[in-house]
Amino acid sequence: MPVPPSPTLLLAIDVLDEDTGLADIEDDRGRTFQLPAEWLPGAHDGAAYHAHVTGTSVTFTPAPDGARLLRERSKQTLLDFSDDHGTPEGSA
Repeated sequence: MPVPPSPTLLLAIDVLDEDTGLADIEDDRGRTFQLPAEWLPGAHDGAAYHAHVTGTSVTFTPAPDGARLLRERSKQTLLDFSDDHGTPEGSA
C-alpha cells in the first residue's frame, strides 16, 4: 500500500552556527530543533524552507517569504493569548 504524502512544513533558520555546522530551526508548528546546515540550500540566518516528506526522504526547498509568514503566525499566536480568566462570580 502506498504511503500518503505528508503535509509540507515551513521552516526558518533562527541561528546558523558556522562553528558546528548546525542550524537552529523553528517550524510552523512552533517546534524548535537543529539540522545540519549542509542539508539546507543557501543556509543563512533568517532563511526559510519548505520541507517535503516523501516516503523515507525529505527535500528542502527555499521559501522566500517563509520567515515573514512564521513571524506573522507567531504575532497572531501572541495576540490570541489571554491570561484573563474572567471575574469570579460574586466579586465586583
